[in-house]
Amino acid sequence: MEKLTAIIPTKNEAHNIAAVLQSVSFADEILVVDSFSTDKTIDIARKYTDFIIQREYQYSASQKNWAIPQASSTWILLVDADERIPPELGKEIRGILNSGTDKSAFWIYRRNYFMGKPVKFSGWQNDRVIRLFKRDECRYEDKHVHAEIITRGKIGKLKNRMVHNTYKDLKTYLAKIEQYTTWSAYDRIDKNKKVTYFHLFLKPLYRFFTYFVIRMGFLDGKTGFVIAVFSGYSVFLRFLKLMQIKNNERV
Repeated sequence: MEKLTAIIPTKNEAHNIAAVLQSVSFADEILVVDSFSTDKTIDIARKYTDFIIQREYQYSASQKNWAIPQASSTWILLVDADERIPPELGKEIRGILNSGTDKSAFWIYRRNYFMGKPVKFSGWQNDRVIRLFKRDECRYEDKHVHAEIITRGKIGKLKNRMVHNTYKDLKTYLAKIEQYTTWSAYDRIDKNKKVTYFHLFLKPLYRFFTYFVIRMGFLDGKTGFVIAVFSGYSVFLRFLKLMQIKNNERV
């Protein structure tokens, strides 16, 4: 039987931490990787685990790659604070570890919620991430935004989905867009030689059209419209910041 460590990255997640830790209680070890929270995150976390480490946050992949080798188990289940592992997914994970597998990692599909409502379309219907993986065979690619696990081993996929609550409130969501678009702009410095009207106007419009029409966001109603608007705005903001970086302006 293979051992499992659940890794939970946190920063000021007092509103989330209890629920996510309860959802991974089936793990042999729970490791909270905190970025010096100033709320009650640590106090609440100590009710569930004594394994808490802290480090200043740089970006997601860096934080996770720093934490992974510190787990004592062969397998890692990495869960963000706004995600939950339903019982049926926990049983599936345990079954795989108990029976053995030739895979080094597994894709897990997500059931997303936005503004308190389930999102069934809007480009999110096939949302998946690699979150179950072998500690010594996998690492995150060195990207600031949307980094994924890289491995030379085989990758499988799980049947059950994890729950992802993407939206706390408007202020928090806009702050997330602000931070992510900055990181994304820096990730694209070598990819885009020049920022044009195509990047600032047509690409944001196309992103909105893609999410709301092609990926059937209209079937999610107002929620789908809001997601499409934010998606287009994120593209605009990313390229605007990239233009500022290339012009040596402050972002």
